Amino acid sequence: MIASPGPGNTLLATAGGRYGVRGSLPFWLGFEAGNAALCALYGLGLGGALHEYPQLHSALKWAGAGYLLYLAWGFFRALSTTGGQQGGGKRLGLLDGFVCVALNPKIHSMIIVMYAQFLTPGVGLAGQVVQLSAAFVLLGLVCHFPWIYGGQVVLGRYTSPRAQRVQALVFGSAMLAVAAYVLLS
Repeated sequence: MIASPGPGNTLLATAGGRYGVRGSLPFWLGFEAGNAALCALYGLGLGGALHEYPQLHSALKWAGAGYLLYLAWGFFRALSTTGGQQGGGKRLGLLDGFVCVALNPKIHSMIIVMYAQFLTPGVGLAGQVVQLSAAFVLLGLVCHFPWIYGGQVVLGRYTSPRAQRVQALVFGSAMLAVAAYVLLS
């Protein structure tokens, strides 16, 4: 699931296309820091709180959908401002990567499933959380790099104003579709 298309990987590819691998590092580091933080939070109890208080899940669902709509708005806003300059616009930073993960329902689901599958009852929780979190973040690093590099190679070649408008339309529409799916599921 980490390597499959979704809001986070779409933004990683977009960052790679606009800023290259080096320019995407702050966003990528924030993204992986967010993954590590969520793994720790879920592993040490938040997952149980979400099961006990379903309204928290609903709040997360709405916040995640709101974030996806915000991302779509950003892509659609770029339709009128793209001028064919690679690297233009506000760079996505460390905090942007962290927020992207925190409000991404797909990542929350992956972490819950990971703990449901791999936690062993009767064995020390903290050690398991550290091991699973480290594995998740390491796998994320390995799986997210191709999205950034692929964005640099593929999207970086299409820098004309028309190509950037098409990219903005496609990615904005993808964010709208994912938001609709989140809200309707």
